[in-house]
Amino acid sequence: MVACARTKEAVVIDPGADPTRIAEQCLEYSVKHVACTHGHRNHAGAKDEVKARVGGATALSFLDAKHYLRSADRYLVDGDRLEFGDFAMEVIFTPGHSPGSLCFKVGNHLFTGDTLRAGDIGPTDLPDIDLPRQVTAVLSKLLPLPENTVIYPGHGPTTTVGQERRQNVVVEMLRRAG
Repeated sequence: MVACARTKEAVVIDPGADPTRIAEQCLEYSVKHVACTHGHRNHAGAKDEVKARVGGATALSFLDAKHYLRSADRYLVDGDRLEFGDFAMEVIFTPGHSPGSLCFKVGNHLFTGDTLRAGDIGPTDLPDIDLPRQVTAVLSKLLPLPENTVIYPGHGPTTTVGQERRQNVVVEMLRRAG
């Protein structure tokens, strides 16, 4: 969850499971959006139950909604903005991990789901992965962001854009190959 301290408005990101725990964390907030970086069950499986408990409009890409047979109140595209409190969360289309993978940027904070992880990219062994598209999205849309942008992946530790430029396995392999 990301929230505005002043207004107590919030966005829940990637509610894959445990809607009770998520609802408890949202008790003092007004949830405006329940947003999913992609449609895989471990990132979107509890979105409807979370919405039922805490409110907010569900949001994900139309491509993932169609591919994974998931509905949403709002279908997101590159450049959309989800407003909450004093902030707006920018939607960045980063296909590859899934047909409609998205990342969400709030100021210098980036929520990457499974598109980018500390030192690597998300899993590449699923049937709907398009590795070249995923790598292209990381290189063209995420790594050009300011070096101090903090990355919150869907799994694993936080990192920064600067650290990923220097230490990401995929980036290093491309440097060596090209």
